[in-house]
Amino acid sequence: MLARDDQNSLRRTPLYALHVSLGGKMVPFAGYEMPVQYPAGVLKEHVHTRSSAGLFDVSHMGQIRLLPKSGRLEDAAKALERLVPQDIVALAPGRQRYAQFTNADGGILDDLMVANFGDHLFLVVNAACKAEDEAHLRARLSDDCIIDSLADRALIALQGPKAEAVLAKFCAEASAMKFMDAGPRKVDGIDCFVSRSGYTGEDGFEISVPAGDAERLAKALLDNSDVLPIGLGARDSLRLEAGLCLYGHDIDTTTTPVEAALEWSVQKSRRTGGFPGAAKILADFDQGASRRRVGLRAEGRAPVREGAPLFADATSSEPIGKVTSGGFGPSLNAPVAMGCVPTAQSALGTQLFAEVRGQRLALQVAAMPFVKNTYKR
Repeated sequence: MLARDDQNSLRRTPLYALHVSLGGKMVPFAGYEMPVQYPAGVLKEHVHTRSSAGLFDVSHMGQIRLLPKSGRLEDAAKALERLVPQDIVALAPGRQRYAQFTNADGGILDDLMVANFGDHLFLVVNAACKAEDEAHLRARLSDDCIIDSLADRALIALQGPKAEAVLAKFCAEASAMKFMDAGPRKVDGIDCFVSRSGYTGEDGFEISVPAGDAERLAKALLDNSDVLPIGLGARDSLRLEAGLCLYGHDIDTTTTPVEAALEWSVQKSRRTGGFPGAAKILADFDQGASRRRVGLRAEGRAPVREGAPLFADATSSEPIGKVTSGGFGPSLNAPVAMGCVPTAQSALGTQLFAEVRGQRLALQVAAMPFVKNTYKR
């Protein structure tokens, strides 16, 4: 089970003691004490993940099981479709799909992963939203589904080009898995749930493991010289280079999937409605959204951070948008950012200006991902 530190009301994952023993610098994050970096430092951790394999503790995320009361998985899938604009009914056994909970205005309550495990659906939701997500599910799906919060499980991510070779030593089936395959697997003799996915843009796996076995499995993976522990700092720079949204930053309850440039995640079969906010989201599809999440590349070397206002030119006084995520991209040796701007200013190559410490810095709208992904299709 996840432990609570009564002294400061921050929770600890089952890997807390391991983080401390490895020299992890612990910081508050989404109600947990989490490692922001290890002695190697954020830059080396980032580069190592891109070149070899990194191990991340993501046990703060929520894990939820939806079990259909009828015994028919299709009924659970149909029930979940009442809350998300994705096609869950067509999700094949052993496969996983990216989805969003939406509200009546078409805004995103949270983004999540949904996997078909044959007799039930397995959901992974964001740490900061997991209590609200569970309540949302219970309030709306309890007539159709048994909703289990799997609080007795940890979640670790093994990411990077050598992730397959490392995990294959503990799970013979790992090599045969393709991107977004998911399901129960034995890993080092432990009953786990494994998906070939992650949030770095690299090939890799996420492994849900019973809390009592998490430290043993993490140590076994870290015994491989190709694997280093990776903290939140590098996790953020990796996902930013990959052009991946962070909930509460790039997407939130005021952002529709189309505004967020996530329309690829809404299958054509669902573009007829039947989910919260359908009128607004379908209007965005039909008429175009008024604003858009875009990639941004600075013309100089100075990083442009989250919250910086964006302007159409170097002299205007009225901002047209803002930076939602920003920092230095170690793989590019250059700053990268994402922002929300009017659709009229979202075309590739459009020049914008960010205000940083009273100065206007030139940016260009750029294609994402900034670093090519290496998913095994």
